[in-house]
Amino acid sequence: MSVNVNRSVSDQFYRYKMPRLIAKVEGKGNGIKTVIVNMVDVAKALNRPPTYPTKYFGCELGAQTQFDVKNDRFIVNGSHEANKLQDMLDGFIKKFVLCPECDNPETDLHVNPKKQTIGNSCKACGYRGMLDTKHKLCTFILKNPPENVDSNAGKREKDKKNRKGKEKENGSAANESQDLTELSPPRRDADEEDDDEDWGEDTTAEAQRRRMEEISDHAKNLTLSEDLEKPIEHRVNVLFDFVKKKKEEGVIDSSDKDILAEAERLDVKAMGPLVLSEVLFDDKIREQIKKYRRHFLRFCHNNKKAQKYLLHGFECVVDIHQSHLLSKIPHILKEMYDADLLEEEVIVSWADKPSKKYVSKELAKDIRAKADPFIKWLKEAEEESSGGEEEDEEDDENIEVVYSKTVSVPKVETVKSPVDKDDDIDIDAI
Repeated sequence: MSVNVNRSVSDQFYRYKMPRLIAKVEGKGNGIKTVIVNMVDVAKALNRPPTYPTKYFGCELGAQTQFDVKNDRFIVNGSHEANKLQDMLDGFIKKFVLCPECDNPETDLHVNPKKQTIGNSCKACGYRGMLDTKHKLCTFILKNPPENVDSNAGKREKDKKNRKGKEKENGSAANESQDLTELSPPRRDADEEDDDEDWGEDTTAEAQRRRMEEISDHAKNLTLSEDLEKPIEHRVNVLFDFVKKKKEEGVIDSSDKDILAEAERLDVKAMGPLVLSEVLFDDKIREQIKKYRRHFLRFCHNNKKAQKYLLHGFECVVDIHQSHLLSKIPHILKEMYDADLLEEEVIVSWADKPSKKYVSKELAKDIRAKADPFIKWLKEAEEESSGGEEEDEEDDENIEVVYSKTVSVPKVETVKSPVDKDDDIDIDAI
């Protein structure tokens, strides 16, 4: 059975396919190991050596790996389920296969062991850039570059043999060219120049501009990698400043990919919707859900933890704009539900557990009371498929995020309005 190389793409006609991983557990006790039966076929679909994803599994699992290339046996020590490895493979594909510009897997790696750099080029869109070498797998790649690195040398050797054959056939013409060669300084032909190409040697203006961008991006990554050593509160503040700046610069509408990449770099992807809610939502939240749907969808699609943070962000917005939003809570939740930002299970779980992590306990209960008509409708509509287990929130959900003082978030004094006539809501009218 085949699956999409980029499994975040649900299109069944997506043309980049790979076989689903097949794992077989062998041995017992301390000698137990997992053999990835079809690793060669999977790696071929990804245009990467089979040792790379196998080693990636070892790095992520903290397990030793074994390669028997002759017999196509690629092994990870320990017992590991195929589904778990398949999910882990998604991480490898995102970091080492997909183009960061167009998300296509038509990429090649260019390893320079001398400079300790790994370049990445895309045949689909022409992107050329450098990989971030922080991951442990990069050390392995630098020591074991792809075979295509050496293919240029083989090509040059073949070209030389072809030229020699032509010289023999041409006889005297070859002798004349030899005489000319002796009189003139040796000249490398265009093919050889391309073959020995170091990405820093092209002197055209475009190449210089691209090279400077790559150097600055690389230096930026080295500098910003220090952020990962900081507490999660600091990293969330960095993301908040990043999103706020995009909005102030007027480029927020086209920055959804950049924001996702920054959240992933800071390792706070699940908390992205909380930050986006703070920056992008106000009392016109219903319109803004439609406007920024793509931004939130990049975080919330198939990510229940991110959806919970979206609900926490929603509560914070209601807290600031109580007089406008309290009576509209069922409508807002349905907008999020219809936009595929929230799943039934997550909404029901949130409704059952009022929390004072982001708003007062009283307001949390009040919000859920206002949401009750929508929750009842949701439970009735999904009655047959209900009963999903609630997920335990991870430790970082217990962290109270205090945004940086360098960016001011507008604070609005709120006054509880008298009970609206809209409190009794006909859910069918939403």
